[in-house]
Amino acid sequence: MTHAETLSVCVIGLGSMGMGAAQSCINAGLQTYGVDLNPVALETLQKNGAISAQVSADDFANKLDAVVVLVVNAAQVKQILLGERGLAAKLRPGTAVMVSSTISAQDAKLIEQGLLAHNLIMLDAPVSGGAVKAAAGEMTVMASGSSAAFEKLQPVLDAVAGQVYRIGDDIGLGATVKIIHQLLAGVHIAAGAEAMALAARAGIPLDMMYEVVTHAAGNSWMFENRMRHVVDGDYSPKSAVDIFVKDLGLVTDTAKALHFPLPLASTAFNMFTSASNAGFGQQDDSAVIKIFSGITLPEKQESI
Repeated sequence: MTHAETLSVCVIGLGSMGMGAAQSCINAGLQTYGVDLNPVALETLQKNGAISAQVSADDFANKLDAVVVLVVNAAQVKQILLGERGLAAKLRPGTAVMVSSTISAQDAKLIEQGLLAHNLIMLDAPVSGGAVKAAAGEMTVMASGSSAAFEKLQPVLDAVAGQVYRIGDDIGLGATVKIIHQLLAGVHIAAGAEAMALAARAGIPLDMMYEVVTHAAGNSWMFENRMRHVVDGDYSPKSAVDIFVKDLGLVTDTAKALHFPLPLASTAFNMFTSASNAGFGQQDDSAVIKIFSGITLPEKQESI
């Protein structure tokens, strides 16, 4: 059997990205486990070939060679790995932990210190690509860590990633690259929402505006993906407004620590924060367009 076929990996956090990553590990022949609080996600992964999917990894922690953490924020990562009943104490020494949540460089370093106390190896490895690329095993991974971490996690990286960027050896570098990426992602969504809101105010049909932009120089991946939701009037969350409140908050904190001005990112942060404050925090991040008053937006057409 190959190393990939014998490697046991657990994906913690079976949201849109985590579910795709776990399914990609199954498809690659890895012995795959899953952890989440959502019973529907657990049942889905189990049916798709996971060895086990539970609300806790306690029952199989000592069988794991690798863990991938894809939860919402640093507080959740710390609680899961290093809390009072944290997983770190239950893993075998030498287990590799791939932290793929979007967190600050400082938090990444603190998590590494906690894992080292249990003789565990960490890869600081945030991801991007959305649910579709996650399910296809084609995420972009921006990773930093030791050669040992990369080597141990190579079968997992091969399974989940279309592209792996090795940023460096120091934990925190991967996190910083992801935060800078999120600056662009958040600004692109906010700018797309502003453009579509202006079109709505001018009486331009939004489906027409969308077609023009997506076939012209003003397009971006985020415009094409997220403004489709606006055209369809569908704000069921793929990535919620509150995720970008968190991520652009990390961008702002990073810039503050470096004494660096970010006028566009600051504006986007305020736009997402306003959308959250208006009650749209759990809707798709394209719902940031709802902060603009005096416009009429498309509504989702319910199937009969």
